[in-house]
Amino acid sequence: MTRTLLHNAIIVNDNLRYRGYVVVEGETIAMVGAGDVPSDVAQTCQAATDCRGAMLLPGVIDTHVHCREPGMTHKGTIASETRAAVAGGVTSILDMPNVAPPTTSAETLLAKQERAAATAATNYACYVGATHDNIEWLVDGVDYSRVPGIKVFMGSSTGGMLLDDESALHRLFSNAPARIAVHSEDEGIIRQNLAEFRARYGDDIPLRCHPLIRSSEACVASTRRAIALAEATGARLHVLHVTTAAELELLATTRANVTAEACVGHLALCDDDYDTLGTRIKVNPAVKTAADRDALRRAVASGAIATVSTDHAPHLLSEKAKPYVTCPSGMPLVQFSLVTMLELARQGHFGVERVVEVMCHAPARLFGIECRGFIAPGNFADLTLVAPDDAGHTISDADVLSPCGWTPLTGLTVHHRVVTTWVNGHQAYHAGQVSPTLSGQALRFTKQ
Repeated sequence: MTRTLLHNAIIVNDNLRYRGYVVVEGETIAMVGAGDVPSDVAQTCQAATDCRGAMLLPGVIDTHVHCREPGMTHKGTIASETRAAVAGGVTSILDMPNVAPPTTSAETLLAKQERAAATAATNYACYVGATHDNIEWLVDGVDYSRVPGIKVFMGSSTGGMLLDDESALHRLFSNAPARIAVHSEDEGIIRQNLAEFRARYGDDIPLRCHPLIRSSEACVASTRRAIALAEATGARLHVLHVTTAAELELLATTRANVTAEACVGHLALCDDDYDTLGTRIKVNPAVKTAADRDALRRAVASGAIATVSTDHAPHLLSEKAKPYVTCPSGMPLVQFSLVTMLELARQGHFGVERVVEVMCHAPARLFGIECRGFIAPGNFADLTLVAPDDAGHTISDADVLSPCGWTPLTGLTVHHRVVTTWVNGHQAYHAGQVSPTLSGQALRFTKQ
């Protein structure tokens, strides 16, 4: 079995940053050390990579991705989106169930898992989605050693899934054997707001109205409801893509069984950007005020936000060009999430160690992902080498590997580049090229 040495790296791992080396043996990490490589260790390695002082991080685990397969493959596929992911330093993804048909049965789950096994460049797992009709299966019929959790749309979104009946929600929360991840927006408030703006503008509502339609009040009402259900039942709840300072205040007083996610788009953008980026940043929940964005950044720094992911959701630009009511919501972000977070760290909003915590360590701990998320002997060798780019480079649509061909981050100047990504010890990406050889594996989960 080949032993490969990665040396002269700045290792960022487990809240430490130090110059050191890693020995990879086959698919796993055999050794991690500080300082220079001992000669007896170097002699056991058949290959070596001089990291030249670049940062070596655990591979990013993106716990919120929409690959669009099956049913929407003109937007993206498991193959295309995981290739974009490895180019961004992401080595594992958790894919969401609102596809066509939705991942809400044993048959659709198996078909999706088999497709991912055949085509994914990253490690992968698939959420199952809750409906009014499948709660018994979710409770008794799913192998949660292969499934990260249950996705609940408390506000409707792409895919037509909505579970907002109180009795059904209580039954699910009371019996769920896995973590419940909620899209938290109050559908009644949204519908009322949309009707009022539609009466005023017709179908072509100005984009700046989006955060007024999918309002802070809608988010807060739904998040309060979800927290109350979790506290009453003891369910493990993960509130997805938190967007408001008011929700953070609710979360500050919750029990340990309730955690929260922020998404890169909501950390990087605010409502001032609607005028320049338009429908590119139409997403649910909506990008909100600068004050909300800044509160989210502080929450990442303080630990109030447990995980940061992307809610990566590609659409074609031709679809995004439609009038407000028919324009789909969602942004493709997985290829640029890590460099964007490192740019926010460079600006002083939080440290690089915190970026690694919320994008690598915490996802592995929270979801019970086996042997990943840390640079540690015995773990799979999911690694990302990131080099500083002091001059900076500006992200553009031309960089995008996803077939959607665009990014809402176009025009953003960043000062780091992903040089190499290893998935299970295999070089999946290097210097602008994605390997044609697949090395992704199905993720395994312990009790969360």
